[in-house]
Amino acid sequence: MVKYKLTAPDRIDQTICLPASKSISNRALIIYALSGGKQVPENLSNCDDTEVIINALRHMPDEIDIKAAGTAMRFMTAYLSVMPGTHVLTGTERMKHRPIGVLVNALKALGANIEYTAEEGYPPLRITGCTLKGGELEVPGNISSQYISALLMIGPMLSEGLTLQLTGDIISRPYIDLTLWMMGEFGADAEWTSGDTITVKPKPYISRPYIIENDWSGASYWYEMMALSKDTTSEIRLTGLMDGSKQGDSVTRYIFSLLGVKTIFETKKEGISQTVTLKRSRRCVPRLDYDFVNSPDLAQTFVVTCAAKNIPFRFTGLQTLKIKETDRIEAMKREMRKLGYVINDKNGNELYWDGERCEPTLEQGIDTYEDHRMALAFAPYVFVADGLIINNPQVVTKSYPLFWDDIQKAGVKIEEE
Repeated sequence: MVKYKLTAPDRIDQTICLPASKSISNRALIIYALSGGKQVPENLSNCDDTEVIINALRHMPDEIDIKAAGTAMRFMTAYLSVMPGTHVLTGTERMKHRPIGVLVNALKALGANIEYTAEEGYPPLRITGCTLKGGELEVPGNISSQYISALLMIGPMLSEGLTLQLTGDIISRPYIDLTLWMMGEFGADAEWTSGDTITVKPKPYISRPYIIENDWSGASYWYEMMALSKDTTSEIRLTGLMDGSKQGDSVTRYIFSLLGVKTIFETKKEGISQTVTLKRSRRCVPRLDYDFVNSPDLAQTFVVTCAAKNIPFRFTGLQTLKIKETDRIEAMKREMRKLGYVINDKNGNELYWDGERCEPTLEQGIDTYEDHRMALAFAPYVFVADGLIINNPQVVTKSYPLFWDDIQKAGVKIEEE
C-alpha cells in the first residue's frame, strides 16, 4: 500500500492552475456527441471520470468499462439508449453495487431496451439503442441529480421531447440547473415550466466551440488550506474560475467567507474565466449549520475544516453520501476519530459535531476508501498536524490528477512510505 507523509510549509504564496470542471466536462461530452460531434469541447478535465467517457465515445466497444465513474455510468446509460448498436456497460465491483434501477426504469418507461446482466437494479447493463418517442415522465426529486441530468440531456433526441415531473423534495437542484444551462448553450430548448416540472422540446442540439470552466470543487481544497494555514499573510491564486458560475460547488466561496477566507476576483465581470485570490479575513462564525442538499460533494471538506478550527457544526442534506464511491458518512466518522474528533450522524442524512474529542491515532494514517474526496478533504489537515499520513493517495486521479504535484508546488513536502 502506498502512503504519503505530508509536512506543511510555514506559509503559502502560490498560483495554482486548477483542473477543468468534471461536471461541465462530462455534460459537454455527452451533449457534443448527441449534437453530431464535430467540435470537441476545449479544456476538458483530465480526470479518470472524464477519460472513461472520452474513451467510450471515441471507440464505442461492445463492452464499455467505466471503472469507478458514477457520472459516466448514469450519463452513458441514457446516451446508449438513443444511439444505434448494442453495448454492455460495466464498471468496478463497487460500481456493480451502486443502484441504477430508478434511471433504468425511467428509460424503459420511455421505450428503452435495457437488460440487467447480473443483479436486478445494478450494473452491468446490456443496452440496445433505439428511437425513443419521449413524452411525460414522473421521477422522484430526491434521487441523484445525475439520473435527472442523464434523462434531460437525451430529451432533444426524443421525437416528442420530454416533460419531466419531479415528485417530493428536489435535491442537488444546482446540478440540474447546470445541465439545463449547458443544454441551452448547445441550442436546446429546455427549462423549468413550474416549480417541479422541466420541459425539453424536440429541438436538436447544434455543434459549436465550447470552453470548459475550471473546477470549483477542486478550488474548495485550496480554500480549506487557506482556512487552516497558521500564517495569516498566506495567499493563494486560483486560475480559470467564473464569478456567477453555474457550478453548484461555487457556493464554496460563500461558506468559506464564514470561516475566515476572503475571495477576490480579478475583475468584476461575470461569466468570464479569471484568476481568484484567496486571503485570510478576521471573520469566523462560532458555529456552522448548513444544508448541503445542493452541494453534497463539499460536505467532507467542511467537516474537516470546521473540526480543525474548533467550530461546532450540524450539516444536513447528506442523504446521497451513503451511495457515493464509499459510504461517506461512515468513512468520515471513522477517519475523524483518528484526528481526535467524535463526529455523530443522524437519520442517514446529517453529520454533527458538538466539540467532543477523543485520543487521536494519527499514526494509522487516513484511509481513503477508493474515494478521491477522502484524500482531497483530509490532505489540508497537514496544516494542523505535521506528518499527516494519507493511505492510497492515488485515488485523487478520479477528479484532480495533479493534486499532489500542486500541493508540492505550494510548499507541502511529501515523502512516500
